[in-house]
Amino acid sequence: MSEKEFKYTSLITNNKGFVTLKHLISSFDLNRDEYISIFEYADKFSIVKSKLNYLQGKVISLAFFEPSTRTAQSFYTAGLKLGADVIGFTSEESTSIAKGENLADTIRMLNNYSDCIIMRHKYDGAALFASEISNVPIINAGDGKHEHPTQAIIDLYTVYKIFNEVDGITFGLLGDLKYARTVNSLLRALTRFKPKKVFLISPSQLKARREILDNLNYPVIETENPYDVIQEIDVLYVTRIQKERFVDEVEYEKVKESYIVDMKLVNMMKKDSIILHPLPRVNEIDRRVDKTPHAKYFYQASLAVPVRMALLYKFLYGE
Repeated sequence: MSEKEFKYTSLITNNKGFVTLKHLISSFDLNRDEYISIFEYADKFSIVKSKLNYLQGKVISLAFFEPSTRTAQSFYTAGLKLGADVIGFTSEESTSIAKGENLADTIRMLNNYSDCIIMRHKYDGAALFASEISNVPIINAGDGKHEHPTQAIIDLYTVYKIFNEVDGITFGLLGDLKYARTVNSLLRALTRFKPKKVFLISPSQLKARREILDNLNYPVIETENPYDVIQEIDVLYVTRIQKERFVDEVEYEKVKESYIVDMKLVNMMKKDSIILHPLPRVNEIDRRVDKTPHAKYFYQASLAVPVRMALLYKFLYGE
């Protein structure tokens, strides 16, 4: 398919009858068909190299009250590639909040300038709060230790691209399962599919929170030793121990190097299994693992732009 055929035929045809989404705060906000649809649009956007004009005249605000590299820049790139103008900030210090303005007033101001707000905040529930006062779509780019739904879409899209499916896959989530918002969103997103089972591998202090586990609909097995289950796992999803989420630094010091994915563990993995990581990585994956065929975390990161293009297209095109 040529770029011209894609640009003027595929998306226009597929857009007929489409109802735009209002907000994306949680992985629960999407059903299975919507996930698959985003995957399909991401497939199409990934083959187009030239700038598109679907969002010409639209303005997207990046409201990042917490630092970000990959998420902010991939959303910025996705907006530009679709023809939108992108404005905003990537630290609280550069906003009027540093002068004492409250979050509600900041969101109301951004409503005046934007057709969509991509928001990251250090407090749980901040994105939901923003959605309750915003007249334009809010996309949650991470709120505290709560959720990061667009990362979960990228995670599942990576699995979809490599295995051609998400159903029937055995996942192993390793590391900080208590504070990692990417884990919460991935666990919730998997309720829209049929994983074979999910191993939750963590020290006892960092076990997944009960309010997350109580709403899952697939087999979950908790363990502290990755060597006991590594030979069953198709997708090993590794997370860093998040120092910034700990109130007590002494507690962080106790668990900061609980797990390191090294060549010993990798050599025990199934031949076609993969390792994912939402990044940034600190020292939880040995750099030597990067050269193995199991390491797919940089490929995973490369899919962020087409996935976020698909999301912005679905939220803003055809209103």
